[in-house]
Parts: sequence; structure tokens; C-alpha cells
Amino acid sequence: MSSVDDSIRTLLLLMPRMVGRTKRMKVPDELADMNLAPRHLSLFAYLLFDGPLGVNELADRLEVTPATVSLMVSELTRKGILDRREDPTDRRRAIVTLSDTHRDSIDTWLSRSAQAWRQALDPLTDSQRALFVKTLKAYEDAL
Repeated sequence: MSSVDDSIRTLLLLMPRMVGRTKRMKVPDELADMNLAPRHLSLFAYLLFDGPLGVNELADRLEVTPATVSLMVSELTRKGILDRREDPTDRRRAIVTLSDTHRDSIDTWLSRSAQAWRQALDPLTDSQRALFVKTLKAYEDAL
């Protein structure tokens, strides 16, 4: 078996375990009854790391349509997880942010994964990290 085949075998066995562990991460109690899905985690991560963003910016980053983001934002705003306000410089543009009420819970929830990634990536050089991320993106694209 080639080293590529060995790597593929290892990854095919590893990936389902990683996904399973990620799915079993406990949702914070105050968010548990809100029917949150993995797509929400990506939205939360962008807002947590990058700050308030417009709907179109979120759509570009999430690689979905603005209508999809708008529906997600409306749902999460009704639940009190997000705040949506008008952009003072462009009244047609909505700015979305995490609500202060749930920001700490979301930060705690996401920080578990961030800490695991930090532990895995810290020993690597910048070029090794870039290659790793590029490889994961290539895998996603190939799927």
C-alpha cells in the first residue's frame, strides 16, 4: 500500500470520529432549546472573530445566498441570539452581531474547538499550517 493509501485509510477512519466528537460537544444550557445546527456555528464564528458584519458579507463567507443568511438571521434574531440593526451609513444594509446576552455562551462553546485547533496547529510552522488548511479546503472542494 502506498503512503497516500495509508494516509487515506487513516483519514477515512479519523474523520467520522472527529465529526462524531464535534456533534457531541455540549451545547450551552441557555442555547440548548434553540434547535441550533452546524451551519449556525459557522455564522457564530464569523461574528465572534470578525465582529459585526452585513448580510451580504456573511453570505459570501458562508458561501450561501443572501436570502439564506437573511432567513437564518431573522430566525436567530427572534430567538434573541443575534441583533440586527440598520447600518448608519447605508440604511439599506443590515448589520448583524451576536447579542450581548448570548455572546459569552457562544464564545465558550466555540472556544473548545478553537483550543483543540490551537493545540494541533501551534507546533507547525506557518507554511505547514497553510498547507494543512489548503489540504482541508481541497478535500472539501473535492466532496
